[in-house]
Amino acid sequence: MGNRTKLLLTLHVLIVYFLSFESYVSIKMDTNAMHPGQSLSGNQTLTSSNGRFELGFFKPGNSTGHYVGIWYTLSVDVVVWVANRDAPLYDPFGSRLELTETGRLVLYNQSEIPVWSSSNTVYDSVVAVLEDTGNLVLRNGSTSSSSSLVIVWESFDHPTDTWLPGAKLGGSKMNRKGQRQSYVSWSSWNDPSPGPFSLVLDADGTPAYHVLKNRHRHWTCGSWLERISSFSTDIVADKYTNMDYVSNKEENYYNYSITSPSIPVRFKIDVSGKVQKLVWKDDSQKWETIWEKPKEDCEIFDFCGANGACNQFVLPHCRCLDGFEPKVPAEWNRGNYTNGCRRRSRLRCGNDAKHGFRVIQNILLPAYEVSLTNDKSLEECKSACLRNCTCIAYTIGYDGNCSIWREDLVTIRYLSYGDNLGKDLYLRLPEAGGDKPRIRIKRFTISAAAATVILIGILGLLVSTRRMTSYSDAKATDDVLVIFKFGDLKSATKNFSEKLGEGGFGSVFKGMLPNSDAIAVKCLKFQDEEEKQFRAEVSTIGTIHHVNLVRLLGFCLKGMKRFLVYDYMPNGSLDSHLFYKDSKILDWKTRHHIALGIARGLAYLHEECRVRIIHCDIKPENILLDSDYNPLLSDFGLSKLFGRDFSRVLTSMKGTRGYLAPEMISGEPITPKSDVYSYGMLLLEIISGRRNWETADDKNDNYFPARAAICLSNGGDVLSLLDPKLQGGANAKQVIRACRVACWCIQDEEQNRPSMAQVVQVLEGVQEINIPPIPWFIQTIISC
Repeated sequence: MGNRTKLLLTLHVLIVYFLSFESYVSIKMDTNAMHPGQSLSGNQTLTSSNGRFELGFFKPGNSTGHYVGIWYTLSVDVVVWVANRDAPLYDPFGSRLELTETGRLVLYNQSEIPVWSSSNTVYDSVVAVLEDTGNLVLRNGSTSSSSSLVIVWESFDHPTDTWLPGAKLGGSKMNRKGQRQSYVSWSSWNDPSPGPFSLVLDADGTPAYHVLKNRHRHWTCGSWLERISSFSTDIVADKYTNMDYVSNKEENYYNYSITSPSIPVRFKIDVSGKVQKLVWKDDSQKWETIWEKPKEDCEIFDFCGANGACNQFVLPHCRCLDGFEPKVPAEWNRGNYTNGCRRRSRLRCGNDAKHGFRVIQNILLPAYEVSLTNDKSLEECKSACLRNCTCIAYTIGYDGNCSIWREDLVTIRYLSYGDNLGKDLYLRLPEAGGDKPRIRIKRFTISAAAATVILIGILGLLVSTRRMTSYSDAKATDDVLVIFKFGDLKSATKNFSEKLGEGGFGSVFKGMLPNSDAIAVKCLKFQDEEEKQFRAEVSTIGTIHHVNLVRLLGFCLKGMKRFLVYDYMPNGSLDSHLFYKDSKILDWKTRHHIALGIARGLAYLHEECRVRIIHCDIKPENILLDSDYNPLLSDFGLSKLFGRDFSRVLTSMKGTRGYLAPEMISGEPITPKSDVYSYGMLLLEIISGRRNWETADDKNDNYFPARAAICLSNGGDVLSLLDPKLQGGANAKQVIRACRVACWCIQDEEQNRPSMAQVVQVLEGVQEINIPPIPWFIQTIISC
């Protein structure tokens, strides 16, 4: 191909490229201002003096309409303000935006018909200026920046979907119909006309801010009742902005400033109804969402409808309250919960009516409460509810007052335990009953062996939702916990001849049941610690089911010996694949699958179990792999169970050094975040394929967590952290996410670590996470 042909092809490509972005190919004027009689048309634009913002005509996406707006010059597809969002133009070169002699900005279409105007007021000696903040202002004076100049109109007072630094959310208290800046989403990504969602400040003068959908409440910050405001609750969001709330007799509003003028930041109400905080990243040349609300379905107002309760930690998220059923079952089954739930039996009012209460535990209290006096006890509050025929629920609210509900319960949301906003609500039902949650206990059969166990007091912990039976009565299923005879296990394991492994509490043997099911039998020695492990393991894993938790089939007692029987895992434990020279090399796809499965199992233990469980000993040796390399958490002998009313638990048990969180070493009470720390250490080993601290030499850079944290902090090559055996064969984005989340997990302070549910979201690519700070203990190692 000749040079002339190459040149023609290059020109052709450039022409096609520029034509496809004709809305943004502009002729920039030499100034950031317009004077009376001047106008913009076609591809003419004004540019702010700092070069960051541009004003002109644009055409969004594949839309047929053109609009006048302001956009970022560094990211021309990001429009922050639109003048004629309800009146698109179809000939930008025949249309014009003019600053009239009467001091108004007027947009004329190709037929010389005004389609938008800044105001109807007439001003003298007005200049239009596009300021460095992205604010288009009409000044009654010159283009000077003198503080004596009077702004007679500004685009910040008439925002669209984007909230820029220096602009307000909120405004005048004097007249609700006056200037109260709110932000309204686009109808779609290529249609800037007002959409259904709007970001507004509470009209009652409180700091609460809401997202409305078609003018009805869709989401509210923090507590519905406490009106807690938090624009930056994410661990990585605060460093970019300083948020201020102003409240006085005349007005209340939020505004914010950015901490670094060189880093653009903006808030936006998206077409999906989410409030997003975005930061421009020079390295990737794109906007990154670092914070958004609502993140979860349960944060959406009335998501489950009237008398429906939302639980983000289980699927499906919505269920009807006790005594209620879906109003429209067919819609409910399709995942549409807006019609809510209705009572199975109507509440009757009268002297002969017998009503009881059921406790709905640890929820964010529903909306539309009626607050009574604050001198009522819980029992007095109950009596007040019983005396009122219309009262359907009661509690002591966030303000300490007795609160009752007289209408349908709206926006009931279960919280993660440890959340200090959690309250118990007492729901009125047409039946006699106590103020305790209803507990259903399945019947179970007990063999002679089980009776013996109960007599010696060991299996008191096993009275649970699972039935118990002897091996001769039933095979192992999800609903049956088998009590094996010692002779059966001896036969199945060929007299315990094939040892799979050995640990501090005993040995594990492979066996085969008569039905050809392979099993693993853990033989525990009878000592105090082994007895504790036996009780902990059976009471923990014996009552729960999850695809990423090893299944306990049953147990056996023989004299002073204890045996636990599990499903057999043909691929052994994770450590045998990561650290042994002759083992099969796990490719990155398999490692990522294993890391995600472990995270899901821990998230289930921490948030979704009836009783919360902290594993306390997360390490590669306790991760078993089935035939498809699905990970299953095992060895619950050190695990701690604690009730839904507690956020932490004191333990004297210790896990394995190298994986222990600081609070476990110091003997302080632990929380699920202790498992998060251990998981972070484990994840780093999955990435590197080596123990975190190999003692081949005394160099500090041999400590892999330090190397990973420094690499992330300095913007180094994260793929260099990958196991050399993989020879770089990995999804780079997944590796970066995994490294970042691992280093967040090992933060010194537990409140700075993510939850396992958040870890799952990050690894799935649903949630982004920024570069973590280097933990203090790593900084100490580095300085040694």
